[in-house]
Amino acid sequence: MEIVIPEKWQEETVESLLKHVWKTPKKLLHQWRMNKDATVNGELVPWSTLLKVQDRFQVRLFQREEFGVVPDKLDMQIVYEDDHLLVVNKPAGVDTHPNEAGQTGTLANGVAFYFQENGVETRVRHIHRLDRETSGAVLFAKHALAGAVLDRHLEQRNISRTYLAMVHGQIKQEQGIIDLPIGKDRHHPSRRRVSPGGQKAVTEYQVIRFDKKQHVSVVKLKLQTGRTHQIRVHMHHQGHPVVGDKLYGKKNDGYARQVLHAAKISFLHPITEERISASAASSDRLPEIFQQELIKIAKI
Repeated sequence: MEIVIPEKWQEETVESLLKHVWKTPKKLLHQWRMNKDATVNGELVPWSTLLKVQDRFQVRLFQREEFGVVPDKLDMQIVYEDDHLLVVNKPAGVDTHPNEAGQTGTLANGVAFYFQENGVETRVRHIHRLDRETSGAVLFAKHALAGAVLDRHLEQRNISRTYLAMVHGQIKQEQGIIDLPIGKDRHHPSRRRVSPGGQKAVTEYQVIRFDKKQHVSVVKLKLQTGRTHQIRVHMHHQGHPVVGDKLYGKKNDGYARQVLHAAKISFLHPITEERISASAASSDRLPEIFQQELIKIAKI
């Protein structure tokens, strides 16, 4: 990778840029130092060298790696891509990644196939996950540094994810924050529940639309934390389970799929630090009124 040094990085040294600005993991930093993988204007310089505006800084980011999963063709939509990252619109009914060695049919397998087709030889690195039955935007890093930076941003809650859900009933309060801890359900191995001894879980919500005929609400949600099944558990606990949710909702409510979709993801680019927003503006087998609201959110 080559990057032209902007004013904000003037007077940083090679080492401080890598170590303190990008916060490169120690193992990768050591590898670059030993292999002489960082240069300035095409020349090897001491890592104590001060960088100047318009300097061309080069670093060997794109190392050849095994995919880590079996490439497997998957019908999926790419909603954003550059040299460093990829955002994919995950279909409903597909796992984000394999749960056992050799498993295929997951989103990660599909990304590996996509990489293979396009000559990208790198490990498949998902930054976050979606439930199997939830569709929408999933972020992947294309190299180790992008992965490390985005992992840190996720941990620091600097990656914003906007979801759209259709839930049963009319929610009395049009917007609010659900701050209730979530833990495992002792009576059901695959379920979670609101539990005083659980992990902190915070969900912001805003009611966008209520359909009297179907007696359902379309709700926009943002996660401040990322607990397993968080939206589904919180909405179920409020008495408004997600439509089509077989685990927490009504078993047979007439909907072909769980109506929960990760509509948008927004984050700082791991290298350039510019704000990136990627929208997954469509998904399969969604009710018409839901799809209309989804398109609106994507345009915001």
